[in-house]
Amino acid sequence: MSLLRRRKGDDTAPETVPADEAVRVSVEGLIGLHQAARLLPLRAGAVRARQAGSYVSAFKGRGMEFDEVRPYLPGDDVRSLDWRVTARTGKPHTKLFREERERPVLVWVDYRRPMFFATRGAYKAVVAARAAALLAWSAIAHGDRLGGMVFSEQDHLELRPRQGKSAVLHFIRHLAGHPAWDAEKRESADSEAPWSLARLHRVARPGSLIFLISDFRGLDARAEANLKDLARHSDVVLLFVHDPLEKRLPPDGSYRLSNGKSDMTIDTGDSGLRNDYQRRFLAHEERLRALCSRNGIFLLPCSTAGDVTLTLQQGLRLTRV
Repeated sequence: MSLLRRRKGDDTAPETVPADEAVRVSVEGLIGLHQAARLLPLRAGAVRARQAGSYVSAFKGRGMEFDEVRPYLPGDDVRSLDWRVTARTGKPHTKLFREERERPVLVWVDYRRPMFFATRGAYKAVVAARAAALLAWSAIAHGDRLGGMVFSEQDHLELRPRQGKSAVLHFIRHLAGHPAWDAEKRESADSEAPWSLARLHRVARPGSLIFLISDFRGLDARAEANLKDLARHSDVVLLFVHDPLEKRLPPDGSYRLSNGKSDMTIDTGDSGLRNDYQRRFLAHEERLRALCSRNGIFLLPCSTAGDVTLTLQQGLRLTRV
């Protein structure tokens, strides 16, 4: 659905998106993002470990995998003692670990009906798909393994982490060809889609980097609990996609909206209504911020009226310590 009369004085610079891709993405368009993805800072490595050097970011970094057991030496971390080998041999032994060379990067995308809306820029679902493709290209460029999940009222797609360009192309084909892009199928589906975070929790390995891209409408207590569990052992980033009209109603006036088949008019002359509307959005945003703050999750707002590439570049960038 699109707003036909634009709010005056809005100086937000939208991303340059071809008109035919403002409401639906294409495989070619998502493949074309591979150059821009090289500028995304997913190469942080173990940012809180010694291997990371003098950089910090939102991410903990790669996981650690078991390498070998050897006799204990003075100075070894006693928390790494292998008690079974120690008991069997009668001499203390310690486990050695190495940093995983390939970190799993999981990109979870919401294609439920509320994501197919915009008054500025492109549909929220288009922004989500473009962000997912950018993150996918960046992950592969930096040597990580890519996995993905796309869910809607009609269908749930799950792609296990894989290495290489073929993993990105496979993901992109599903992003562009998902049944949710068919408006008739979308409207005929069940009105509620259960959150798929429990399934994500089952496939995410410790040390994974997980991106969830959604407007997070209807996030329930069970989904919040799943997010909390994910954040205990992995880096989790919520990319909160929203449209300017969801954040604030336009000034006093009459506005016509269309979904391409039918029109409707909204009247924003009641200041109390406008204030209540804005408070509901702010309450939703604050709830997400509080959830992320409690659980060490990184929250990155992303407007349909902005440039998703620039949003990711600025939001995920590293800073010197």
